Amino acid sequence: MESLSLSPAELRALLLQNKEVPDWFSYPEVLAELRRVYPPPSRQGITLFFTGLSGSGKSTLANIIYAKLVEAGGRPVSLLDGDIVRRNLSSELGFSKAHRDLNIRRIGFVASEITKNGGVAICAPIAPYTETRRAVREMIEAHGAFIEIHVSTPLDICESRDRKGLYAKARKGLIPEFTGISDPYEVPAHPELRIDTSGLSPTEAAQDILLYLFKEGYLDEEG
Repeated sequence: MESLSLSPAELRALLLQNKEVPDWFSYPEVLAELRRVYPPPSRQGITLFFTGLSGSGKSTLANIIYAKLVEAGGRPVSLLDGDIVRRNLSSELGFSKAHRDLNIRRIGFVASEITKNGGVAICAPIAPYTETRRAVREMIEAHGAFIEIHVSTPLDICESRDRKGLYAKARKGLIPEFTGISDPYEVPAHPELRIDTSGLSPTEAAQDILLYLFKEGYLDEEG
């Protein structure tokens, strides 16, 4: 007689994909508790982590997605924009590598708390360093999904959009350690999504992100 078995990894996959767990595996009340602990993607807390150069379009996309998800309902949504977080959470920090790392880790911690409690955190910092982004991913994936969105708009396009003249000042040496000019931006190797806004309108780019979320099961018809 063939024995029936289900490994922990197989069980977790079934639960996260919202598929039926065989009746023989356990009692109904145990399965109900497991489904509470391992909700499907559309009920998990998630973090959308936008990263890219200044002027790449991160904040614009983050705001559009925030509005769309709030309108859809279903989960609480919080927007952690880089500049706003700087003013309200990290106003004492400068722009050295150590201070930028600390700022991103603070954003990651707040996002992990939102994710842990079943919400959606939308973050839009520059986040130029691979190691720091990896640390934030590990922090958040302990509680839910981490979706890295690299807004890969080329440097020359970002400079052309710079109304504040920050790039020009950086090129003259007036702003030290400016990402993309005097300080590196380490391009994400394997983001969940890569969006170049130089050839897309903000609405089109946001639609690509929403389609990804639907395809991967993070959104459903009910929001």
